[in-house]
Amino acid sequence: MTEKLIAFVDIFVESSKMDDVLASLSMLENLEELYEVTGEFDLITLVSASDIEQFRDILKNKIMKINGVKSTVSSIVLKAYKGPKSELNACSIAP
Repeated sequence: MTEKLIAFVDIFVESSKMDDVLASLSMLENLEELYEVTGEFDLITLVSASDIEQFRDILKNKIMKINGVKSTVSSIVLKAYKGPKSELNACSIAP
């Protein structure tokens, strides 16, 4: 089984563009989960990638280019202990 890089990407959205941002994000292939939330961020997503370079491309050239996305905060999963991704045991960032 090939290990994947998994990251949580928290997204700040212009409130007037929320529906458009949600629609655009929903179409991204590597975006596995998408939640509208209360609290500091507007959206929380779970993104998978084959490696750090693919993750960088998804973040920079897909998520950040969506009209209405103001900024993001990313957290790369080092190891999953419980939940649907725990069987993947997260990933190694190094090649």
